Amino acid sequence: MQRRVVYPNRVLPYLLLAPQIIITVVFFIYPAAEAIRQALYQQDPFGLNAQFVWFENFALVLQDPHYWEAARVTLIFSLAVTLLAMAPALLLAVMADRVVRGAAGYRTLIVWPYAIAPAVAAVLWLFIFHPDIGYVGQGLLALGIPWDYRMNGAQALLLVILVSAWKQISYNFLFFLAALQSIPRSITEAAAIDGASGMRGFWLITFPLLSHITFFLLVVNLIYSLFDTFGVIHALTQGGPGVATTTLMYSIYRDGVVNVDLGGSSAQSVILMAGVILLTMLQFRYLEKRVHY
Repeated sequence: MQRRVVYPNRVLPYLLLAPQIIITVVFFIYPAAEAIRQALYQQDPFGLNAQFVWFENFALVLQDPHYWEAARVTLIFSLAVTLLAMAPALLLAVMADRVVRGAAGYRTLIVWPYAIAPAVAAVLWLFIFHPDIGYVGQGLLALGIPWDYRMNGAQALLLVILVSAWKQISYNFLFFLAALQSIPRSITEAAAIDGASGMRGFWLITFPLLSHITFFLLVVNLIYSLFDTFGVIHALTQGGPGVATTTLMYSIYRDGVVNVDLGGSSAQSVILMAGVILLTMLQFRYLEKRVHY
């Protein structure tokens, strides 16, 4: 016999779901539908006239070499941010899990960067790596390294990758640490008795037990690198120098807000949304098979 919850009032379940449904409709479904609608129109900069052009905006976007350059930068940027945000977080979680005295203090210090807004984090790193006022930037110049991320595209891309990854490490650390602490000590102790200790025991025993958290964080970090890093890029480089740090998200902002190309910007938004959905589906389709729950 299965138990189930019975509400005395049939309206109550819908009232409990209403806030989340309203938020989803207002902030997710409606903007997505509006982006799809605007992608099928060409509008003047003032939004007074609109002409239905079917898929012409999509064709123009896909024929633009700057768009494909932004796609290349996005690919490099998202993969680098995901790797640099997850690997150190796992290392820090393993080290923090072994700390006995002062563990709460270490964990709090590691988590602090996550509370910083992306734009604020970018400004902090700007004061560190700026070639004129930053201590590290001036130190690199003193060592004979021609450091100037304002003029060098590779250096600018490297800097926004480091800032974005540093901002996300704390988030990944929390989940990895919680997953490590949920593993029964009897499992690792039995593995050590059998000779699987140290790095061998970690990769053969501990890391497979973290596969579900690793998979979850992989999806979350890829989405983070595509969307939530806009503030970092805008505060540090504004997509420059040139288009060296212009990701697909920043390209949407530049075309839609700066250049007032609402149709082209909306088409880019729809393509990016479809790409993220497809990427997520592929991850669940092929990577989830290797996950152990």
